[in-house]
Amino acid sequence: MHGESDGLPGFVADRYAHTLVVQVLSAGSEKWRKTLIGILCEQSACARVYERSDTDGRELEGLASSAGLIAGAAAEGPLQIVENGIRYEVDVVAGQKTGFYLDQRDNRARVGLLADGREMLNGFGYTGGFTLSALAGGARSVLSIDSSGPALELAKRNLALNKVEAARAEWLEADVFGALRKLQREGRQFDFVVLDPPKFAPTPKDAERAARGYKDINLNALKLLRPGGLLATFSCSGGVSPELFQKIVAGAAADAGVSLLLRERFRAAADHPVRIEFPEGEYLKGLLLERC
Repeated sequence: MHGESDGLPGFVADRYAHTLVVQVLSAGSEKWRKTLIGILCEQSACARVYERSDTDGRELEGLASSAGLIAGAAAEGPLQIVENGIRYEVDVVAGQKTGFYLDQRDNRARVGLLADGREMLNGFGYTGGFTLSALAGGARSVLSIDSSGPALELAKRNLALNKVEAARAEWLEADVFGALRKLQREGRQFDFVVLDPPKFAPTPKDAERAARGYKDINLNALKLLRPGGLLATFSCSGGVSPELFQKIVAGAAADAGVSLLLRERFRAAADHPVRIEFPEGEYLKGLLLERC
């Protein structure tokens, strides 16, 4: 999936083993739907193709929502993939986006390497990508928070799938904004916090509202972070530039009364290149920060 950088804006194709999941999100890609999907079927030889064109973006293009199996036969059992040696069950029918956030795979691997011996908080945990990576990397424990009960149930199945000790994982179905405040009142502290929220700003006009959300979660996460601890914080909003995101997090640190060192920057995996003339293509950006 290259987004706009492959010359096919509005057309997404993610492959999970023998299953292909496509999103047709623009009027232009809708016009070439049959041709594009036909080429993908021929070239990939996948057993089935699902469509997940059920996003707000289609409405902006004046297109009706479209989702379901469009080629081949439905799989007989749960769809599973292996990423960095970790097995995941993926819900391509009802999961977010195409079922899994493939653009984060390199960052999940990096978090796994950094998590050894740490107590971690995973905000917006979804189906456990960062959680499983951290536990596989040697984290002592991970508290995962998500507002979706079904996503957390799938995360628990992924934990069992990898035969990880259940006692090392704690699950909380809650709104992350409120949960971070509640954890402060409870006196909880962590050595590592990961924040990977959904898209707050699809376009630049949403940036001001999104900035408030990003500042809130980072401010409250920093209050839970022990000195010497790490914060891996992400934004997948195309309407928020990397420079603006860093300023927002810096503001959160100032309000929290903590000092941070910038250790690394995160971006999407290599199969998500960015055209130089389209900086919005660098939608996924992240910072690895150390609390002094």
